[in-house]
Amino acid sequence: MADVHVPATLVPLFQGLPRRVKVDAATVAEAIDRLDERWPGLRDRLCEPGPVLRRHINVYVDRERAALDTQLDTRSRVDVIAAISGG
Repeated sequence: MADVHVPATLVPLFQGLPRRVKVDAATVAEAIDRLDERWPGLRDRLCEPGPVLRRHINVYVDRERAALDTQLDTRSRVDVIAAISGG
């Protein structure tokens, strides 16, 4: 199972969502689908219709920049990072 780390900014929006979740998925898109099954609406926070990752969301698999079609290994670490801006 892949080890998915979600941004702290999402935790308060979805009751019971931990910062780290194990999911059985072959791709990043499938991992997001598994999360959305347990916490409906999570996919909408991470993806635009199409689907593509939202502009401010970055995903890394095993420390390499990833896309929705990036393959996952059973030992993969998936880091979902929300860009922060300020002024």
